[in-house]
Amino acid sequence: MREIKVREERAKKDDYQKALSAYGEAMKEFRKGKFLKASELLKTFIEKHSSERELVDRARIYLEVSEEQEKEKKEIVPLRTFDDYFQYSVYKMNSGEYEEALKLLEKALKMNPQEGKVYYLLAQTYCLMGQPEASLENLKKAIQLDKFFRILVQNETDFKLLWEDKKFKLITRMT
Repeated sequence: MREIKVREERAKKDDYQKALSAYGEAMKEFRKGKFLKASELLKTFIEKHSSERELVDRARIYLEVSEEQEKEKKEIVPLRTFDDYFQYSVYKMNSGEYEEALKLLEKALKMNPQEGKVYYLLAQTYCLMGQPEASLENLKKAIQLDKFFRILVQNETDFKLLWEDKKFKLITRMT
């Protein structure tokens, strides 16, 4: 009899740990601003762990917030001009959505291929993604178009990864 109770208690603890883990995964996505993914995980959590009332109540609140955030994302003004694409790419880069930022920058670049700030932001984004070669390639183009970026890059901490790189030093000393 005692053994059965012990097993039941262990099973309850295991179920609770699984619920906590599932809830935690959903909250990670929520904190990253990945509301669509968070919504999916929260819905799954609510279905699978309905017996955990306190966590389910919290999950429902976060689900509502996630869905509202996704709805707001879809209501963004359509991008039309070079500045629209460029500014929104800055927002995406700062939000850690590097792939999306790159797509927007490519569109901005098609609209104005002689704009150094696009190449500079491409270089910055690639550097943040841990892609030094792509970063250096775009940085070189940015500096060729506008010497100002040579000074700016040496003080921008997003490029810290490259500061000791020989190619970086060569590119930033171009005249």
